[in-house]
Amino acid sequence: MKRIKTLRARFALWFTLLILAFLAALGGFVYFTLSRSLYDALDDALVLSAEQVYASLREDDGSLLMPLAAANAPDLVEFDAFIQRGLTLIVFSPTGAVLQAVGPFRREPFPVPLSPAQTNPQTRTGQSGNDPIRVYDLPINDGGQTVGWVQTMQSLVSVEDALDRLRTALFIGSSLLSLLAGVAGYFLAGRALAPIDEITNTARRISTAELSARLNLPDTGDEVSRLAATFDEMLARIETGFDRERRFTADASHELRTPLTAMKTILEMVRTGERSPAEYRRALDDLAEETDRLHALVQELLQLARGEGGGKLQREEIDLTLLLADVVDSLRPVMQNKGIDLRSDLPPSLIISGDTDQLIRLFVNLLDNALNYTEKGTISLSAQQIDGYVSVDVADTGIGIPSEHLPHIFERFYRVESARSSRGAGLGLSIAAQIVQAHGGRLTVQSEVGQGTTFSVYLSSYSATPP
Repeated sequence: MKRIKTLRARFALWFTLLILAFLAALGGFVYFTLSRSLYDALDDALVLSAEQVYASLREDDGSLLMPLAAANAPDLVEFDAFIQRGLTLIVFSPTGAVLQAVGPFRREPFPVPLSPAQTNPQTRTGQSGNDPIRVYDLPINDGGQTVGWVQTMQSLVSVEDALDRLRTALFIGSSLLSLLAGVAGYFLAGRALAPIDEITNTARRISTAELSARLNLPDTGDEVSRLAATFDEMLARIETGFDRERRFTADASHELRTPLTAMKTILEMVRTGERSPAEYRRALDDLAEETDRLHALVQELLQLARGEGGGKLQREEIDLTLLLADVVDSLRPVMQNKGIDLRSDLPPSLIISGDTDQLIRLFVNLLDNALNYTEKGTISLSAQQIDGYVSVDVADTGIGIPSEHLPHIFERFYRVESARSSRGAGLGLSIAAQIVQAHGGRLTVQSEVGQGTTFSVYLSSYSATPP
């Protein structure tokens, strides 16, 4: 049998089978109950009839005295009511001889048990020609002796016909109801699974060139509605990720092309004719500068790629005070050459768990960013420990950042328009945010144009959660 592939058809099939099983069980219960009821009613009629005849009999000195004038009289008034109901009544002597019999089966009596041990009434089913019949034998006892028998019989044809009609009705009814249930199940499954088909069709339409398609199904609160909403959210995240990657690719290409173009220009200038040694040296210096710029950009891109690839941190116990002091000492000469006053306020023994190289890059990037956008004034580095976490602030008195740019400054290659002349590629703050996130921390910024900017790094000390 070929496997049914569609969920809709399988749902309809299982629904049909479930309804069919339920109707079969219900039909079986109804049939058994009605059959038992009909047989019990028939048996009760046989018992009652036999007891009525038994009550009309008299016994004298071990012999039965019949209330009727003659045996085998089918038209006696006393038996009219039984005959009209289709009952057969037979009275037997102790030897099994028929003393009296009336009814449709009077000429076909069933032998009664003549065993002395059989003194209890019994009900049994027999066959008279092609008709099944029900038989009840009631012994007539006197002084512990069986002096005769009363036998009542009735045909089971009406009972069997009623049960046959019931079986036919149950079979036809169950079949029709199961068929209707299957059709209804198929229709309802189609209605319920319509959003799934829409999800499938939408997924087929989606490509990297067009990610804006959405289902936008009404919120009905059921599982399919939640699936559709989750699917739309997933599409939104994918679209955002693709847009970010496109921008990253475009920006990276632009940033890489700038130093390469400068290097090509320098080389073409040198090749156009003979140059003096000083011009060659100047060209080589320019090439070295562009090479350094290209090398720094490639390193930053590699750093971002490693971070996004989930590179594992080399965690160890770090005295953050000593690390920050080393960073300040290494950058102080650069600050002094530019006329910037670099200040630090570091408490002793700020112990955290982290990656030393990554944390050095983090704070170097933040201080280098402050240096790039501070023409004169002060850059300060301060740290403190509060309630199980360490906060480090890098503040400057530079040009500041307009408020509309603050939500975007941690994006890759993002640079404020007033800072476009900077030789940076716009990756330093992205790398800083990535390092903080890898350490389970948080990086925030506060800035005011013309007043300066403060970056705050929150890192866990022990197992605390940054605020």
